[in-house]
Amino acid sequence: MDNTQAAFLALVKQVSLVRMNLTLLGWDARTYLPPAGTDFRGELTASLSAQELALSAGPQMGKFVDYFTTHPTELDAQAQQVLRLVKRDYDLNHDIPAADYADYQKTLTHAQQVWETARAAQDFSLLQPDLEKIVAMQKAFIPKWRNGQATDYDVLLDQYEPGMTVAQLDPIMDTLKAGIKRIQHQLQTKGVAPRADFMSRAVPEDLQEQLVRTVVQRLGYDFTKGDLSRSTHPFTVPLDRNDVRITNRYDVHAFQMSLLGGIHEAGHGLYMQNFNPAYDYTPLADAPSMGLHESQSLFNEIFLARNPAFWQGEYPRFQQATGDIFADIDEPTFYRGFMTTKPTLIRTEADPLTYPLHIVVRYELEKSLFNGETTVAELPALWRQKYQDYLGITPANDTEGILQDIHWPGGDFGYFPTYLLGQLYAAQFMHTMSQQLPVTEILQSGDYHRITQWRREQIHWLGASVTPQQLIQQVTGEPLNPQYWLDWMQQTFATAYQVTDK
Repeated sequence: MDNTQAAFLALVKQVSLVRMNLTLLGWDARTYLPPAGTDFRGELTASLSAQELALSAGPQMGKFVDYFTTHPTELDAQAQQVLRLVKRDYDLNHDIPAADYADYQKTLTHAQQVWETARAAQDFSLLQPDLEKIVAMQKAFIPKWRNGQATDYDVLLDQYEPGMTVAQLDPIMDTLKAGIKRIQHQLQTKGVAPRADFMSRAVPEDLQEQLVRTVVQRLGYDFTKGDLSRSTHPFTVPLDRNDVRITNRYDVHAFQMSLLGGIHEAGHGLYMQNFNPAYDYTPLADAPSMGLHESQSLFNEIFLARNPAFWQGEYPRFQQATGDIFADIDEPTFYRGFMTTKPTLIRTEADPLTYPLHIVVRYELEKSLFNGETTVAELPALWRQKYQDYLGITPANDTEGILQDIHWPGGDFGYFPTYLLGQLYAAQFMHTMSQQLPVTEILQSGDYHRITQWRREQIHWLGASVTPQQLIQQVTGEPLNPQYWLDWMQQTFATAYQVTDK
């Protein structure tokens, strides 16, 4: 065997190329694949997934991992970082039989298509058999994935947020739940509810799409390296730093949903378009964790697009683009309406103050499911009960309830908490950036390149060459601290609700 750095990196590149193909197939499956093509696509995806597993977790990669783990000085500093990530991936999957992995991928492809059908029919029972199969497969994989984690659910959390555990997350969520309750009480007792009737005014879908395209481009998303298409659920598909596609959805009477959804996905895209080119074809061309990936989409969506200074600069352009639709609404009135906070059934339409409660519901259900306290069949009823308990509202059907997200039919159990962690990371980044740049002035100007450049240099360029813990410490000078999120929410919503001290 050729135990050289060049040979090792050549194999790593082959893994990367196969994953790019799988990513492209996934994008197509969720945008343009005809319904009748699902089974054929499942076979193709399963075949490529088996090839990917054979390369990333097969005997040749195992020999490289063993050799360079004991001979690290034969790799340069960057290749040692590649080895760290490759070894993590190898340790996760090398004990899983190729046939089981291929069957799992085929199941996911089928389940995601069934999810579309179940959503249209508002009937979870159509998806239930596929979801039960996915959960059973993951439970079978967990003993092979386990690396000292305390619970089965910790094993899943670690795949998306390395090092994160239930023991860490539970107190964070308790802190946020208490903080949200305090802020809501302040708004209700000392604030003025904004006028928000104009938020449902009809804005043609094509105009919404043009608004999204224009604003995300000015926020730094590069359309020479990307694309904007439509899908049932907005998502980002990164093939490489020069091909990062985003999707969005539109509703004539919900322009805010599409605007924030597009801005959110463009934050993911911005991250992926700006990795160090030296990381091409390696796992370094990625975020250190999904929480940090979400931090950049949520930085866009919340800390920029919901910032009062952003709309002070943006609103005249928005009014011009929408013609007479909002001609009678001035900017302060628009911003306050834009920032209305109230419980919603749909996670992706939630305002940032109530959003964490949507994650709490999913987090608690996932924990119960994988730690043996509940079953897939019980999930819809538990979902309805938790929405009533935490948000005071109950879904009328499964589509506005448990079928609203594609994550579970996609096998992404353990992913949802990263959305919440992403908000916390983003708030902390915003606090630090505001100490180094005149953020309010920049946002009011409408020229965002200094903010984009700061993010590129401080976060994006580094890719996964640092761990989540190292990145937050390096950029902000301290570990993750949820207080910055609570402080920003309190101040921003107090502004929108004109809170007084009376």
